[in-house]
Amino acid sequence: MTAPTPRDAPCVAVIGGGPAGLMAAERLAAEGLQVDVFDAMPSVGRKFLMAGRGGLNLTHSEAAAPFLARYGERAAQLAPWLQAMDATALRDWAHQLGIDTFVGSSGRVFPQEMKAAPLLRAWLARLRASGVRFHMRHRWLGWPQDVSVDTGVLRFDTPEGVHTKAADAVVLALGGGSWAKLGSDGAWVAGLQAHDIEVAPLRPANCGFDVAWSSHFSERYAGLPVKSVAMACASETGGARLGGARLSGAPYRQGEFVVSETGIEGSLVYALSASLRDRIEAEGSAVALLDLAPDWTQDKVIAAVTHPRGARSMSSHLQSRMGLTGVKAGLLRECASAEDFKDPARLALRIKALPVTLLRARPMDEAISTAGGVSFKAVTDRLMLQSAPGVFCAGEMLDWEAPTGGYLLTACMASGVVAASGVLDYLAGQHEGWPRP
Repeated sequence: MTAPTPRDAPCVAVIGGGPAGLMAAERLAAEGLQVDVFDAMPSVGRKFLMAGRGGLNLTHSEAAAPFLARYGERAAQLAPWLQAMDATALRDWAHQLGIDTFVGSSGRVFPQEMKAAPLLRAWLARLRASGVRFHMRHRWLGWPQDVSVDTGVLRFDTPEGVHTKAADAVVLALGGGSWAKLGSDGAWVAGLQAHDIEVAPLRPANCGFDVAWSSHFSERYAGLPVKSVAMACASETGGARLGGARLSGAPYRQGEFVVSETGIEGSLVYALSASLRDRIEAEGSAVALLDLAPDWTQDKVIAAVTHPRGARSMSSHLQSRMGLTGVKAGLLRECASAEDFKDPARLALRIKALPVTLLRARPMDEAISTAGGVSFKAVTDRLMLQSAPGVFCAGEMLDWEAPTGGYLLTACMASGVVAASGVLDYLAGQHEGWPRP
C-alpha cells in the first residue's frame, strides 16, 4: 500500500470522476500528492459503466499510425497523449489491476470478462489505497464572473449546501454533453466562456441520423440490423447522382448498422458520423452511400442483375441471383427510384452505391460522445489553461473526437496522464522542495 500522504503535500482537486479524471488522480496520488475527486453524481464512472454494458471496448490493437489517424484533424494534438499512454500501455495498466484482456476478431481489445464493473472496482480500490478521497454529489459551481479563474477556492453545491475547497492545482475532467443523466451535461461551457476561455460548441459525435423513412419501411424494418454492408459519405449531397465520379471515388467502410424508427444508427454509422454531421451542417443534408454487396465486384453485380429473369419479379430475381432479401432488399426498394427498377444495369449500380439521404443528427444527449469543447489554443501542450495557471483540462471536454472502437476511451485516459504530468511540473515550480527528494 502507498505510504500516507504527508500533511504538507500540495492538494489537487480533480473535478469529474470519469476515466480521464480518475487516471489523472491515480498518477498524481502515486507521486505523493493529496488528491480529492469531486463528482456531481452519487458514484464515479457512470458513463464508463454504461459503455461496458455490451462489452467494454477498452482500446484497439491497430498499429500506431492508423490508430493515430482515427483522430482526424486532431491527430497532431493527440499524438503526445498517445506517446504518454498508448494502447499497449493501457492494456498493461489493466493487467496491473488484475484484469486480463484479449483482442477480438475486429481488432478491438476487451477485458476477459467483457465487463466494466470489475475493472472499475479494482481501480477504485487502488485509488483509495493510495489516499485519493472521493466527494460524491458535489456539483462544481464554476468561478463567479467577478473572481479570477486561477483562484485556489472552489465552490460546490452539495446536499448539505454550498461547500468550498482550496486546492493548489485543479484538473477539470467534466466530460462532453452527451448522456446528461450520467453526469456529462456540458453545463460547464457557459462558465468557462464567461471568463473568455475559448470553447467550441458541443456537437453530437458517434451518433445516429434521421432519415425520412416511409411508414411502411419503418414499421417493417425498424430495429433490424443491416450486416455485411459498406458505407461512405458522398462528397456532397449532389454527388448521389447515378454513376457519378463522386460515388465511385468515395472511401467506403465495411461493417454493420441498425435501422431505427427514425433513421440509422450503429457502429458503421458512428465510424462516419463526423463527416456525415459536418456535411449536414454545411449543406443541410448528407448522403450516406450504401454498398449492399461489398464482397461482390461491380461487374459481378451487373452480370447478376442483368441476367435474364423470365417471368420472375425483380425482387425474386435479386433473391435468387444475389441472395438480396430482408432489410437489404427493403432498403433498395425504399431508396432506389422506380426508374432504377426499370433498368437492370442502373439498378446494379444502385446496389453498389445506394444513396440514403440523412436529414439531421440525432440529439446530442443520445450521442455516445460529443465533438467541440475547450480549444487547444486555450491550453498549453500540458493541458493547462493559458489564462489560468494551475488549472488543467482533460478528457472529452477538450475539442477533439474519435470513433468508437476503443479510440475514444484510450485518448481520454491518456489525456489524464498528460494533465497529471503538467500538474506535477506546475507544482514543482510553485512549491519549493516539492517533489520531495
